Amino acid sequence: MVNALADLIRISNAVGKDPALTQAFGGNTSVKTDDGKFMFIKESGTALKDMTAKRGWRKMRIAPVLSVIKDNALARLPPDSREPLVVNRLLAAASDNIKKGGPPSVESHLHALLDKCVIHLHPLVIGAYVSSKNGRRKIAKLFEKENVPPLWIPYAPPGFLLARKVARFVDGYRKSYRKMPSVMFLAKHGLFVTAKTPAIALTLLNRVIKKCKSNLPKSRPLRLHPPSVQSLQTAQSAVRQALLNVTRKVLPVSFIFNKDVADFIRRPDAARLLAAGALGPAELVYANGPPLWIENPTVEKITAKLKTLLNRGRKPPTAFVVKGLGLFIAAQKKAIPLITDVAVGSLMVRNWASRLGGVLPLTQSEQDFIINWCSELSRLAVRLRRP
Repeated sequence: MVNALADLIRISNAVGKDPALTQAFGGNTSVKTDDGKFMFIKESGTALKDMTAKRGWRKMRIAPVLSVIKDNALARLPPDSREPLVVNRLLAAASDNIKKGGPPSVESHLHALLDKCVIHLHPLVIGAYVSSKNGRRKIAKLFEKENVPPLWIPYAPPGFLLARKVARFVDGYRKSYRKMPSVMFLAKHGLFVTAKTPAIALTLLNRVIKKCKSNLPKSRPLRLHPPSVQSLQTAQSAVRQALLNVTRKVLPVSFIFNKDVADFIRRPDAARLLAAGALGPAELVYANGPPLWIENPTVEKITAKLKTLLNRGRKPPTAFVVKGLGLFIAAQKKAIPLITDVAVGSLMVRNWASRLGGVLPLTQSEQDFIINWCSELSRLAVRLRRP
């Protein structure tokens, strides 16, 4: 068991130090013990890079974790009744005497299905495919020479329903190929890599990322021209005042400008790409949806846009893309790095996905599930409370 925990920390720290792999400090990892009875897995609300032998993980009994997926009675319950029960049953399967840590990963039951070492990430490069209308076809083409190809999983809401769907697809895969899939692409979600050892899992992960990255369309070189101080201050003031008008809250507004932001805002269809909707859970949970496109940064126009969103039942966004200027983040200081990570990643993925056949956002019902999913929202609260 000591070896399994050491392997978990090694894998987690190795992938967690690369922000391009761990969007919004997300993702989770697990390693099973040699006897197959226990699993060490990342706790919810902890960044992979911050895991140590003393914190950031939970030890779980695999049998009761797997029993959750097999429970047909749970499948018949409405989400607001089912998901708290699932979280409680996963917590009850913990066997570590940890009193003050976070709960086990909300995807623990999914990990339990797979091979000994599991790495689940939301790399930006992978997002280009899983958030593209032609993503499945592109992945099939990329890996067509593999004897044991990756498994593509159509979208399912995170948590119990996703685990059930993965279980069905993994079972079908094993019947076809007589082995466990080592690579899984989850539509509108991310990537799973699973193997017998940490070394094989990490090598496989790097190979998949490299192959997917090599096929992404290249952007034209550009020179960065930051906006004038006056135009920047005018836009910041307008965003701040518009938010005050509709929320009665005064928020600091930060400005983000880099090559990825500049590459996106020069697109003639930038507004349309942002209006498509959220691409995945991270945007909804951490940023209240995708960045809001602002054509003309006046208080009146931004206020009108925000009121329209609120009238539709949406929360005011925390990220704004202003035409010709760049990205603005309206949030308390502690949340700015996380929201910036999500917003810039969103621009990059939309840029790539549009060139791979078109952006594939979450549907309204899929977004509603995420917004109302208590496990995701509690994960945000835990993360923002950490030092």
